[in-house]
Amino acid sequence: MSELTVARWEFAATTSFHFLFVLLTLGLVTLVAILQTRYAFTKNPEHLRQVRFWGQLYVVNYLVGIASGVLMEFQLGLNWAGLNKLVGGVFGAPLTMETLVAFFIESTLLGIWIFGWDRIGRVAHTVVIWLVCVTAYLSAFWVLVANSFLHHPVGYAIQGDVGILTDFGALLTNPNLWLAFPHVASAGIMVGAWFMIGVSTWHLRRGRDREFFLPTLRFALPIATLAAGAQIYTGVRQFHVFTLIPAKAAMWHESPVEMAKVQADLSAQYGPGNYLPPDWIHWAGDTMLYIGIVLAAVGLVASLFLFRDRLLRWSWPLRLLTYLMFLPFLAAIAGWVWREVGRQPWVVYGVLKTDQAISGVGATTVGVSFAIFAVLFAFLGGLDWILLTRLAKRGPGWTFWSVPSDDSGIEPVRDDLEMVTL
Repeated sequence: MSELTVARWEFAATTSFHFLFVLLTLGLVTLVAILQTRYAFTKNPEHLRQVRFWGQLYVVNYLVGIASGVLMEFQLGLNWAGLNKLVGGVFGAPLTMETLVAFFIESTLLGIWIFGWDRIGRVAHTVVIWLVCVTAYLSAFWVLVANSFLHHPVGYAIQGDVGILTDFGALLTNPNLWLAFPHVASAGIMVGAWFMIGVSTWHLRRGRDREFFLPTLRFALPIATLAAGAQIYTGVRQFHVFTLIPAKAAMWHESPVEMAKVQADLSAQYGPGNYLPPDWIHWAGDTMLYIGIVLAAVGLVASLFLFRDRLLRWSWPLRLLTYLMFLPFLAAIAGWVWREVGRQPWVVYGVLKTDQAISGVGATTVGVSFAIFAVLFAFLGGLDWILLTRLAKRGPGWTFWSVPSDDSGIEPVRDDLEMVTL
């Protein structure tokens, strides 16, 4: 394989893997913030148990996700020196903002939330988790500012052989950004809600902690349904920016006449070459759309019947909801493939082709790095899966932090309880 091919596979593997961590983090922190707000108003001990149980799953996924993000940045610097040299000063600015928000502000606030249960007041503690939630979405926002520049470059100028940022406001008003950001935000909420549904139905099928997991199931189902509807709406809205990447629009329509016209127009504008993305990417778009429709429909039906307890009369609906937990992750990967591969052969559309952006270090070097990253990502993925499944299966009777000594009425967790081990 050529260096370009291996580098593209490495980029696809690392970014898509990290993307799944991000989505689950966004979804869980939103749901935990809502649950803690409910507890702050009601002072109900059951609501506090919900916050603590789902909060520990969020924290585990967040911490492992940080490690996956660091690895992704390493491969970006190793394999794509041409991209960094030409426009690193432009799309690097929002990535710097993301780093400051994610690793400094968000992490600091999360630390306050984790260790502040019995040190700050209930209201202040709730405010902190909402600040964590806001900074998480700000982190995603800045990444999408950079990514949208790659799809629709604005606010820059080329001086010599280096791109410089000329209008930061143009990056923030990029039309590609304001259609992509709500789509990713609703995807995160959908992933988090279906994760909550999957864990809750797994316990309900086994008759465990019904008084705990039935309310969380009822809480998550309507949110998952609304998020799926938002996914469909924001996804369809993105068709309006296909004119920014006409080849992607032609591929979606599967029109040979339109594709031939786009190829001829781009060849006349940029010179000889193949300017059409691979013809299989429309399957990624179809997969994303159909999964969204299925999840919206199932979520709506389940919500209507669950509130009348009809869903619990049979085991197969609960089993179905458990297995559907994995579909949002599949839809997210399909959507990422549609978005990223759809702009090929450009890494910065109309400015820099993918084969011009690689570092030129050779296929062997990139292959070795890919193998190392694959092992590390397999370890991180396995670690995240083991920790999440073990903590989820334990149920709400055990969590890894102390119970707050307030008026909740819950006794502190014993120090001699078994810790989670691998």
